[in-house]
Amino acid sequence: MDGYTTHGVALTRPPGAHPAEGIVTHIARSAVDPVLAARQYTIYQETLASAGWRVVEVDAAPEHPDSVFVEDTLVVCEDLAVVTRPGARERRGEIEGAERAARSLGLRVARIEEPGTLEGGDVLQVGSTVYVGVGGRTDVEGAEQLQRLLAPLDRKVCQVPLGRVLHLKSAVTALPDDSLVGLPDLVEASHLPPIRRVPEEPGAHVVPLGGRDVLVSAAARETVQLLAAEHWRVLPVDISEFEKLEGCVTCLSVLVPDRPEAAS
Repeated sequence: MDGYTTHGVALTRPPGAHPAEGIVTHIARSAVDPVLAARQYTIYQETLASAGWRVVEVDAAPEHPDSVFVEDTLVVCEDLAVVTRPGARERRGEIEGAERAARSLGLRVARIEEPGTLEGGDVLQVGSTVYVGVGGRTDVEGAEQLQRLLAPLDRKVCQVPLGRVLHLKSAVTALPDDSLVGLPDLVEASHLPPIRRVPEEPGAHVVPLGGRDVLVSAAARETVQLLAAEHWRVLPVDISEFEKLEGCVTCLSVLVPDRPEAAS
C-alpha cells in the first residue's frame, strides 16, 4: 500500500481451548467464555495491525492455558530477545515456541538460566532504563541475569519490589513520552520516577504503539477519556475474558520495533 509503513512486528499467540484453566493469583476465579476470548484476541490483533504493526503468531501451545500471555516469555531489547524462565512452573513449557519465533525474526537470543526466574510482565523499558519487578514471578537472580545481558546495550536495570500484584506492568506502565501511569500503592514507588495515578485499575496498562497511538483496555473508560483529552490517539480494546485471568493489554503481545539497519 503506497505510503503505508509498519513500526515492526507484533508477536501474539492464540488462546487455547480452555483458557479458564489459567492461573489466577490475586483475584477470584470466574467463568471465561472461550468463544468470546478467541474473538477478543482477533480484534486485539486487528487493532495492532491498524496501528502499523505486522502481526506474527507464535506457535499455539494448547496444553498451556496461559500461553496467550506471550509477553511473559520474551523480553526484546534492540536486536536481542531474552527468553525468560517463568516463575510459574506450569508456564515453562511455553518458552520453546517463543524462542523459535524470536529466531525466525533474526533476533539474537539469550536465556534466563536456572535458578533465576523472570517473566516479561515484570519488565518495563523506559528509555535506557529497564525497571524489573521482583518479589512475585520474577526473583532477584532473574533480574540480575537480565542486567548482565542488557549491559552491553547500555541499559540500566533497576529492581522494583512488588506489593500485592502479579507483575510490575499490572501496576505501572509508560506512555510514549516515557511518563508513568498506574497504581503506585501496588509497588515500591520510591524505586520509580513519579507515577500519575489512573482513575481505575485497567487504566494502569497502556501499550505505546508508535507516534501518539496508545492501546488501552476498553474497561478503562475514564482513563481513555483522560488520555484522549491530552491528544493521545487512544485505541480501546475489549479484553474482558483475559482480564478475568489477571491479563491486560500488555500481556497479549511482544512488540519488536523495526531496526534502522534492518530496514535499510
